Amino acid sequence: MPPYISAFQAAYIGIEVLIALVSVPGNVLVIWAVKVNQALRDATFYFIVSLAVADVAVGALVIPLAILINIGPQTYFHTCLMVACPVLILTQSSILALLAIAVDRYLRVKIPLRYKTVVTQRRAAVAIAGCWILSLVVGLTPMFGWNNLSEVEQAWAANGSVGEPVIKCEFEKVISMEYMVYFNFFVWVLPPLLLMVLIYLEVFYLIRKQLNKKVSASSGDPQKYYGKELKIAKSLALILFLFALSWLPLHILNCITLFCPTCQKPSILIYIAIFLTHGNSAMNPIVYAFRIHKFRVTFLKIWNDHFRCQPKPPIDDDLPEEKADD
Repeated sequence: MPPYISAFQAAYIGIEVLIALVSVPGNVLVIWAVKVNQALRDATFYFIVSLAVADVAVGALVIPLAILINIGPQTYFHTCLMVACPVLILTQSSILALLAIAVDRYLRVKIPLRYKTVVTQRRAAVAIAGCWILSLVVGLTPMFGWNNLSEVEQAWAANGSVGEPVIKCEFEKVISMEYMVYFNFFVWVLPPLLLMVLIYLEVFYLIRKQLNKKVSASSGDPQKYYGKELKIAKSLALILFLFALSWLPLHILNCITLFCPTCQKPSILIYIAIFLTHGNSAMNPIVYAFRIHKFRVTFLKIWNDHFRCQPKPPIDDDLPEEKADD
């Protein structure tokens, strides 16, 4: 007999489906834009593609699994654990992609003359592969033993049952809060976020320092370069801010669960935190469209060429390398 779905669950499922319907096409469009526009072929945009891949997977994989968990099917413990781990992998991948983007922007303003020899396509690809491998290790750690199996087995044996425990699949029932707080949040989420804040502060400082230099006839190009860097840095810092705003509430709730087990967490707060984490995957394409000129132009060209059947002139690959709206 299929599980009963309440009106509240139906509303939850509807919102999740809406987020997925925005996230998946939007991030596919980001990947498509980088593929068709040669002007988007540099390290920063490769890292943005890696971030978009993770966001596509959130909409196509994590949200359906979250809906499944919300319905609460009865499953074996390790089956439920496998359902819970993908969100950990993709979150970590997003964080590391954002960190790679921040480091890339720092290098662009710190060593502008040597940047293209230091940050090559091959090194960017190695960095992206390293980010995903590390994300798999961090996200699959619960599968290697850091989970709640012992507690569940004790309860299972106390009922006189044998074999692998069958449980109502819920995230907190299989994922250890010690893992989520001490390892995931305190090691792999919070420090990278703080490091990225420091990197962007240094980037803005270096750019402002260059822009405040006395303009001369020979300094036109540097002024133009750093002006563009300031605009693109603002846009990418906004992406970081939205990510932190979306994910910190859920991690704070996890800390409350661990450090104050008797504290009551209103269900509405938990659902809002979950919606924020999933909704973050739909935010980035919107930011790119409004803030980064080359993305906006390419999005419009894709729309006109493939959906409105009104081809436009080819995109000029000689567009300014970094252009964004103020």
